[in-house]
Amino acid sequence: MAETTKVAESNLTNSLDLQNVDWHSLFSQQQLLNFFNDWVVPYSLKILLAIIIFLIGKRLARFISKLLAAMINRTVKDEMLSEFVRSISYFALLLIVVIAALSQLGINTTSLVALIGAAGLAIGLSLQNSLQNFAAGVMILIFKPFRKGDFIEVASGSGTVTQIGLLMLELRTGDNKTVLVPNNQIFTQKITNYSMNQTRRIDFIFDISYEADIAKAKEIIARCLEEEPRILKTPEPLIAVGALAASSVQLFVRPWVNTTDYWGVHFAIMEKIKLEFDKAGIDIPFNQLDINLTSNPVEAIEKNSEQK
Repeated sequence: MAETTKVAESNLTNSLDLQNVDWHSLFSQQQLLNFFNDWVVPYSLKILLAIIIFLIGKRLARFISKLLAAMINRTVKDEMLSEFVRSISYFALLLIVVIAALSQLGINTTSLVALIGAAGLAIGLSLQNSLQNFAAGVMILIFKPFRKGDFIEVASGSGTVTQIGLLMLELRTGDNKTVLVPNNQIFTQKITNYSMNQTRRIDFIFDISYEADIAKAKEIIARCLEEEPRILKTPEPLIAVGALAASSVQLFVRPWVNTTDYWGVHFAIMEKIKLEFDKAGIDIPFNQLDINLTSNPVEAIEKNSEQK
């Protein structure tokens, strides 16, 4: 009888405990546990793996980009080009790393890649001219038709190269003007580099009259060239009759000089030969025009007036 009473009291106590249970709290904890098991545990591993991929990939991208820049700098020896390649390759590789990390998280990156491609195409079409200048700038840096400090001639003019940019070239003209020329206009047209070779030939043409002594004129020119120390002995200067013009005999003179001495020698020789010709009595003739009259001009005028 006493045992029956104890069992009844125990059942009553258990029923009272069940009534005091917070079922809402218990249900929330169960949901949290299920969420943790179903989502947090699997995705935490994916997130951790994505972070590892990003960190390692970032280091690899930096290492590869620096390696490419060093290889280009050793080959081409151009810091601007190597720095440009380093930046472009780093961001391109970093973009691949980001896509790989997002793919590890289960995100569909196909649409992202398509979006990036479409955006790149739209940007390329809108910046077509700039991209052409950019591509031409890269080609100029690679093939090096000229360097900084060279004196060049392009379709837009001539001048000394002061800066080679990825979009345009900066020239300083002889009268100290700064000219900016788009790279595409330079790379697709003729380029004359006067500073690439160490020596240059100066082309003179001296006109003397038909009555002048050609041998004497050539002797004076040869002496003037020999007295100029900046003129190279090899190749030997050329002095020859180049043409028999309408009003003069043209003497072609072709001395060789160092590129840096070109204009100095040019001006000095022009002045010196003119002075020596004056001393020797050798005339430099003006253009002459002979007019032959087939009839008396007075009679022709009177005849025309009578006809009127």
